[in-house]
Amino acid sequence: MTHNLAATVILGLSAALSSGESLAADVAAQLGLAPGVAFSMQGIEARRIGEHVRFLAHDLLEGRAPGTRGGDIAANYIASQFALYGLKPAGDNGGYLQKVDFVGVKTLPATSASLLPVQGVAMELKLAEDYVIGNQSQTESVDIEAPVVFVGYGIEAPEYQWNDFKGVDVKGKVVLVIVNEPPSSDAHFFNAEALTYYGRWTYKFEEAARQGALGALIIHRTDLASYGWDVVRNSWSAEQVYLANDNEPKLKAAAWIQLDVARKLLSASNLNLDEMMSAAGTRQFQARELPVRFKAHIISKVRKFDSYNVLGLLPAKGGQAVVYSAHYDHLGVDPQIGGDNIYNGAVDNGTGCGILLELAHAFSGSASRPPSPVLFAAVTAEEKGLLGSNYLGKHLPISAAKIALDLNYDAILPTGMPQSVNVTGAERTSFYPTLARTAAAFGFDIQADAEPGAGHYYRSDHFSMARAGVPAFSINTGVKFAGHSSEWGKALHEEYTAKRYHRPGDKFTPDMDFTSNAAVAKFGFVLGWQAMLSKATVNWLPGDEFEATRVRGAQR
Repeated sequence: MTHNLAATVILGLSAALSSGESLAADVAAQLGLAPGVAFSMQGIEARRIGEHVRFLAHDLLEGRAPGTRGGDIAANYIASQFALYGLKPAGDNGGYLQKVDFVGVKTLPATSASLLPVQGVAMELKLAEDYVIGNQSQTESVDIEAPVVFVGYGIEAPEYQWNDFKGVDVKGKVVLVIVNEPPSSDAHFFNAEALTYYGRWTYKFEEAARQGALGALIIHRTDLASYGWDVVRNSWSAEQVYLANDNEPKLKAAAWIQLDVARKLLSASNLNLDEMMSAAGTRQFQARELPVRFKAHIISKVRKFDSYNVLGLLPAKGGQAVVYSAHYDHLGVDPQIGGDNIYNGAVDNGTGCGILLELAHAFSGSASRPPSPVLFAAVTAEEKGLLGSNYLGKHLPISAAKIALDLNYDAILPTGMPQSVNVTGAERTSFYPTLARTAAAFGFDIQADAEPGAGHYYRSDHFSMARAGVPAFSINTGVKFAGHSSEWGKALHEEYTAKRYHRPGDKFTPDMDFTSNAAVAKFGFVLGWQAMLSKATVNWLPGDEFEATRVRGAQR
């Protein structure tokens, strides 16, 4: 059927349809989609999404923590829905579940650390007050004493002709690094004000380990980190979780230190911290070994456990696949607090899972069969550091080079009809013009990232797919909703963050309006079709930090 004929058929039918169905017809007509796609899109229901959220956020599931009974119930519930929809299993051994092995490491109070200048007295450090530390080598006890090397931002970025490790050997040593990345107002140099992955603390530890360091000390500064020391302290007082047997290099001492501790360390080396940090942002910077050694005795409680990604596939013979993803895990139960101590995670991320399941329902029942495979991935351990999706990115059932796009959903407030969407990171891909046209067809404004320096792009599961080379981003509502001002929408998001995010108060309530969830599900449904029907391969824009991985994958 030609585009014009399809549009005529759809528009002719729309007169007899409700306003919602008319919207589907209009969208399909503007974008040249088949009538079957329009009808399948319109079949996406807020009610069904809400029922999935109701179950996943029930107390029975005890907060869906990885490696717990409740987490396993959630995984098997999602797998059963995939089976009901007729999706093919894409997990291990012909099933829907992909097993992921983890190691949990909790630093114990008996841990000690100090700075040992060549001249002067040792500086004993207080755990949680002066520093936090973890043993990534996943052993119960480790001792380290090694020279400290100041390596500026600790970045090796060939695409920006930047290497903080040039001219210095850090093997067997401890690197001192600044959080964030060199200051820039140039879009072609560390993406101007927007944070790249090179500025994230996780990268600092990964790169230090790749360079052969035994340990790394990240200097905390609130304005550069975008959060205070209390956030660091609270996060690192809990168990740190790692993928087991991933064969990546690990640090024996992964630590943050307070800014004042860093000042004392540099002062003991007859250096000024502010001057050194300023120099580190220039191409003239040269890493240097300091006349100070870092000594630590790290005691940890180590446990092994497993959890599961849930993978369902709608197969097709050709073309580039599309992946839809959402994490199903949350924070479990906190036995240290009285009363209601279950972190139900209705919004985070019951909503994303509800959308994922409704998309699986829509695609599997579509009269127009997708021309390319569609993979639905409910991943575990997002709250532990995107670990389930990290594992998936390394063990995809479809080669990353054959995947056009990953569309991720994470914590979508159930709150009426959106008039704007947040798709941060999409602008880094060749798919963005298509996305912009699609948003316009839906009547959505595209909301710019309000905090580009905070690095939100690197904090949800799409990032793991990006690291595998797959163009990827999350879809969420913006702050504009029908019948309300943008200030109302902003206040709603702020209220959720302040009072319910990562708290037991993130519960399902019968008055939740999942219209917003259905709207962004429909938007993602159409985007997936657009990617599959595109004659051009979706790529990262030239110079993007993930472009090289995409290119390498295509050349294999």
